[in-house]
Amino acid sequence: MSDAAAGTPATPPPSPWERGRPARTHVTPARAPLSRERVVEAAFTVLDRQGLDGLSMRQVAAELGVTVSALYAHVSSKDDLLELMYTRLFDGFRVPAPDPERWQQQVREFARSGRQRLRSHRDMARISMAHVPFTAELLPHVESLLAVFRTAGLPDRIAAEAPDLISTYIDGFVLEEGMWQDRATERGGGGPSLAQPDWAEMADEMQNYFASLPAQDFPHLRALAGLMVTGSSDERFDIGLEIILRGLASYLPARASDAAPAPDADPAPDAPRP
Repeated sequence: MSDAAAGTPATPPPSPWERGRPARTHVTPARAPLSRERVVEAAFTVLDRQGLDGLSMRQVAAELGVTVSALYAHVSSKDDLLELMYTRLFDGFRVPAPDPERWQQQVREFARSGRQRLRSHRDMARISMAHVPFTAELLPHVESLLAVFRTAGLPDRIAAEAPDLISTYIDGFVLEEGMWQDRATERGGGGPSLAQPDWAEMADEMQNYFASLPAQDFPHLRALAGLMVTGSSDERFDIGLEIILRGLASYLPARASDAAPAPDADPAPDAPRP
């Protein structure tokens, strides 16, 4: 009598055409070879999960399932890895050919895309602020941005400072956004994450507080309470960028059409009449 449970068919003997085959063995998928690209991708994974303070070569190695020493065949140090991560953000990005009639719009588009690049991974603003963009991979972007400002007609001294001014504004703004995100997440009881805080709720709290201040001591804060903090981070970014752009535009040399009034135009109020 068979030991198999009643109703369970017995395992049939191997068929004649299978008797010559070797026994089936479990095949382990071949591991993809380690590369610089895989190391950088693993570093982004660790960064998004643990933040810059938790990013280490040991954590990246653990993410890849390799020893720490294996990483050094592809990156020379943690600083080298951070530079590669920052450079990776610019893959596929190009500054358009300079157009003196659209230079302000071109800078707006550059700044907005730069903000989105930094927001694509946690703590990238901190990494950006610690690395100068004068590597071989990033120099073409610096050159193209300088071309936008010089072609627009800005004086060389101003054109030389403008890219750094714009980049510092982007870095600082995104850094602040990240700090508020972490604070809002911690206040909600969760760990650090890329979750979006409720900006509108935070703005309402600040506006109500400003509006409640004593009028005799804080007349301007009370008057501007509804404008000091907006519910939209995008709006705040665009307003700050507009202030910078208008400041830069003030350095443009006056065009002849702007400097001289039309022949039939009335003279300025304070101008002496003939």
